[in-house]
Amino acid sequence: MSAVWLWARKIENAGVVDVFWSFNFPVIAIIIFFLGTGLQARKLMICSMVVLAGIRLGVHLWNRVIGHLEEEEGRYKQLRKEWAPKANQKFFFFFQFQAISNVILAVPFFLIGLNPAPQINALEYTGLGLWVIAVVGEAMADWQLQQFKKDPANKGEVCAAGLWYYSRHPNYFFQSLMWIAYFVFALSAPLGWIAMISPAIILYLLFNVTGIPATEEQSLRSRGDKYRQYQQTTSAFFPWFKLKKS
Repeated sequence: MSAVWLWARKIENAGVVDVFWSFNFPVIAIIIFFLGTGLQARKLMICSMVVLAGIRLGVHLWNRVIGHLEEEEGRYKQLRKEWAPKANQKFFFFFQFQAISNVILAVPFFLIGLNPAPQINALEYTGLGLWVIAVVGEAMADWQLQQFKKDPANKGEVCAAGLWYYSRHPNYFFQSLMWIAYFVFALSAPLGWIAMISPAIILYLLFNVTGIPATEEQSLRSRGDKYRQYQQTTSAFFPWFKLKKS
């Protein structure tokens, strides 16, 4: 992340942090696969899950951020303004915080990789099932938004198609579900309950820090009344709950 910060400083685009935050999880998972002392099949299972999810999200963000390096995302533009004139220094610590969060959020992976149980049980398969739903749902939400933005006629408009018709943040919902799935998977490991730290942190960040608040503030700045109307008719989080029009 220090290297990423140096690059971000050079190109004046802090949005690249999101890309490498995602790619860091597959790196951690691969290290656990080779160094963990647990059941080989279990390590292969969780490593495959983390690598697939991390690369999918990372590539999606790569296409979104790297394709527009000259234009920093609105959330980071706002931070740059708020943190001026010491934005670069503060971004350095922000990037380090992201690196630390990678390791803390990976607690379920460490517990699973060290689990000595000789068989994969039903609870772990339940975690896998939830993970599949989460990854497919998040990928679908990202694809729907991407297709919406590709159409020049939608410039300045609010995406309210597909999952975005029911929720303002279906991608965040399924991202949260994915971390709940890792927690469920880890519950069978010794001290597996400690894995609850991951979904708890993710939910806190999404609801209070870098997720929903920052995204909605930027949407209000860029789309104004159109987004305010969208807020009145959609759930902030749950994709299956559609609010009645006021």
